[in-house]
Amino acid sequence: MREKAHAIITVGVSGSGKTTVGEVLAKRLGWSFIDGDAFHLPSSVEKMRAGTPLTDDDRWPWLKAIAAEIARRRAAADRVVIACSALKRAYRDVLVDGHSDVLLVHMKGSRELIMSRLAPRQGHYFPAALLESQFATLEEPDATENALTVIVDRDVDALVDEIVRALSQAT
Repeated sequence: MREKAHAIITVGVSGSGKTTVGEVLAKRLGWSFIDGDAFHLPSSVEKMRAGTPLTDDDRWPWLKAIAAEIARRRAAADRVVIACSALKRAYRDVLVDGHSDVLLVHMKGSRELIMSRLAPRQGHYFPAALLESQFATLEEPDATENALTVIVDRDVDALVDEIVRALSQAT
């Protein structure tokens, strides 16, 4: 991490803990929290609900809306944690928009662990059957991105502790 974060984006496949960890992290830091799913177009939600994976054309308006919200929060000096799958490098590039104060926290877990989390979900529009398409799409952050990878096989407080420690070490 090159500088203190102004925005943190928890990224990863559905069921990796992006929202849960993001909410606890934001509360611990005293920052705002936004669930990126709120920015999906209704047509995209319906596609997912029907079990149809989203295309890049479905995702670009969603990602641009989240990027605009990050820019708005930056202009207002409001630090924010956002949960957003951002599975591809190109998606993350839209969100980060060249700003070195946007930290990605990649929530990494095995297919088996993530599926065990998705299976009992009730009422969520993302069916567990779409998980394989997310793993197929996933491009894990590399060393050129301002990213921290956390392995999600621990409880939420341990994950948040790890992220907060990493933030405190930023220059």
